[in-house]
Amino acid sequence: MDVARLAGVSQKTVSRVFNDEAYVSAEVRQRVLDAADELGYRLNHAARALASGRTRSIGVVTLGTALYGPASLLIGIERAARDTGYALRVVNTLEGDPGGVRGAIDSLLEQGVDGIVISEPIDEEGDGGGAVPADVRVPVLVLGAPVATTGPGTVAAGVGADLLARAATEHLLDLGHQTVHHLAGPQRWYAARDRLRGWREALEARGCDEPSVAEGDWSAASGYAAGRELAADPGVTAVFAANDDMAIGLMRALTEAGRTVPDDVSVVGFDDIPVAAFVTPPLTTVRQPFDAVAQEGLRLLVHAIEKPGEDLPPANDPPVELVLRASTAPALSRTKPGGARRSVTRPRRGAKAAPPNGGPSDRS
Repeated sequence: MDVARLAGVSQKTVSRVFNDEAYVSAEVRQRVLDAADELGYRLNHAARALASGRTRSIGVVTLGTALYGPASLLIGIERAARDTGYALRVVNTLEGDPGGVRGAIDSLLEQGVDGIVISEPIDEEGDGGGAVPADVRVPVLVLGAPVATTGPGTVAAGVGADLLARAATEHLLDLGHQTVHHLAGPQRWYAARDRLRGWREALEARGCDEPSVAEGDWSAASGYAAGRELAADPGVTAVFAANDDMAIGLMRALTEAGRTVPDDVSVVGFDDIPVAAFVTPPLTTVRQPFDAVAQEGLRLLVHAIEKPGEDLPPANDPPVELVLRASTAPALSRTKPGGARRSVTRPRRGAKAAPPNGGPSDRS
């Protein structure tokens, strides 16, 4: 074998390097990889799959949508997969399609994937959302929903949206607002349920009254419609919206009704979409750690695939990052915050806070 001859090792050693086996020193492993690179050698994944019984591929079931959250999470999964050595096979489902997740899983199993990621599932009637059928015999990672399954090797990650929602609500309460109204997302989404729960837990912990909940559909238009109703209530001084698009629509409606943000009403969003730093006023929001969630989830899934007999390593909670901008102000003074504000982090459960973004998103 040319690679073995050039590296000065046996063919068995080359095989061990290419199959990521133990008992090869770092120096020898690097010699083999350098020799393979010099010769332009590419690992034959098909032959490796026949030898190992694995295809080195992971299937992803994701919602076919342009919404920022699911799209960003899919990008995060693709980035994280590059470091695992596994190829991705993506199947989109459609909102409102009962049985769509089950059909997507069946399609991926027919392709022989070694594991499956279910990303941002929705609890459609008759579908079960995050439920993994018991007859699925490969490890499954569920992102953004609780796991309901009797199948083997099923893990969950990215289910800490309630912590982010609590941070958003607590920020408004810390500014002196007596309570916080909530503009929720559609409740068939697990993500919307988590944010609603975090908002409620924050109010309950402070002994605050729980106002009635307005529900949107994630769009700015639905935020605008809810904002017109909220603007008519003089008791509304603070609103936590379940995503930034709805928060932006809400702020437009408040402004048109003569309710100034943040002088009259403080608003916090969720996600930190790119435009959030450039609306008027720039939107205070909680930043979703899409890449961190994807990396953590893929780490657990690959462990379950490659070491099926071992317990999973401890999971890490995603960081909680509150990005302060000019859409929030103290309830008593009602004065606009002066000067530039920096993004700040508020860790929860010992999670490490991510550094703030630079540029315009760090300024009010």
